[in-house]
Amino acid sequence: MIDPVNKLNLSGDRFDVVYHVKGGRVEVDLIAQDICIEQTIEFPADLISADDDIRNHIIGQVKDIKQLASEVWEVTISFAIEVTGFTLPQLINVIFGNISIKPNIRIAKLDNLPQSLLGHFRGPRFGSAGLRKMVDQPTRALLCTALKPMGLSSKGLAQQAYEFAKGGMDFIKDDHGLANQPFSPFRERVELCAQAVERANQETGYKCRYVPSLSSPFETLMDDAYFAKECNSGGLLVAPGLVGFDTMRALADDDDLGLPILGHPSFIGSYAISPNDGLSFYALFGQLMRLAGADASIFPSYGGRFSFSKDECMSIADGTQADMSHIKTILPTPGGGMTLDRVTELHDFYGSEMMFLIGGALHRGDHGLIESCNGFREAVENA
Repeated sequence: MIDPVNKLNLSGDRFDVVYHVKGGRVEVDLIAQDICIEQTIEFPADLISADDDIRNHIIGQVKDIKQLASEVWEVTISFAIEVTGFTLPQLINVIFGNISIKPNIRIAKLDNLPQSLLGHFRGPRFGSAGLRKMVDQPTRALLCTALKPMGLSSKGLAQQAYEFAKGGMDFIKDDHGLANQPFSPFRERVELCAQAVERANQETGYKCRYVPSLSSPFETLMDDAYFAKECNSGGLLVAPGLVGFDTMRALADDDDLGLPILGHPSFIGSYAISPNDGLSFYALFGQLMRLAGADASIFPSYGGRFSFSKDECMSIADGTQADMSHIKTILPTPGGGMTLDRVTELHDFYGSEMMFLIGGALHRGDHGLIESCNGFREAVENA
C-alpha cells in the first residue's frame, strides 16, 4: 500500500542487506548510519528535514544490530526496492557501492527479497535441473574438466577435447586463460573443439558439452557468443569479474542465444577472501552469481591450491541452493587443484548436487586422458 504522505509514490516494499561490521558498539552505530546514507543519497543528512520523504523512504533504515563476537556485529539495513532502479548494476551499487571503499564492512547476505524486486531478474536460464537434463544425468554429481595448458594450438586443444568427451565428461570448458591468443585464436579453437566433442558424442552416445571461455572485449563479445552457438557449443564460460556481472546477465537473458553459463571466479576472489571486508562467499558465489544468470558457480575447493576453508566452501554450496523465489538453484562447481583420490571425500562433503571440476590431475598417470576420465566417471558413480 502506498503511504498517503509518500509523494514519491514508492511501493513500500523493501529488501534487507545483512552486513558484518567490525568495531566497538558506538562505532558500529555510526557505521550503520553511514551505510544508510552513503548507499543511497550520499548527501549531508542534516540538510534533510525529519518529515521529508527522502529521509523516511529513500535513505536506508537500520532494522537490527546484534553482536556476533568481540567487536563483530551483524547489522541489518533495509532499502526501498525502487532505489535499485530494478537493474543489476544499481542493485550491486546499493548493496556495496561507496562503502566497498571503507574498511571493516562485509556483506553477509541479501535477505527478505520481495517478488516485486526479484521479478525483475530472470536469473539462471537452466539452473541445476536444466544442466542435468542437457547431459541426461538426473541424479549423480556432474563431471567437468578444462582444456589446458595455454600455449597449445587449437588442434591440440581439440584433440584433448575429443579424448575428454570419449572418456565421458559432461562438460569440457576452456581454461579461463584461453582467449584470442595467436597460438589458439578464439574462433578457430571454438570451431575445432566443438566439432571434436560432437564427433566423440556420435561415437559414444554421451551428451558431453563443450564450453568456450568468453572474455572478449565489449566490441566483439556478443558476436563471439553467437559464433560459439553457431558452432554448436554447449555453453559459455563467463568471468563476471572480467566482463561484468550485468554482461553475464545479458548473455543469460538473451533468448536467441539460449546457452547455459558457467560462472568463473577470476578477479573476484579479492572481493571475498578478507574476513573483515568485501562480500561473503555465500553472497558472492551463491546469491550474486544466481542473480547474474550463472547456471553453475565455479570456485576453488578447500584442500586444493587455494585457501578457501571447509566452512567457506559449504556456505557457497548453501548460497547456490537457498530459496530465492523463482531464481533457480545452480550447481556449485568446486575445482582448483582437485585430484581423483579425493572424489569420495568431496562427494561426502558436498553431496551429489554439485559438479566436480578436475583439470590438470586427469593428465597424470600412464594410461592417457580417456582412461583417466573413465576412472573419474566411475569414481563419481560409485560415490
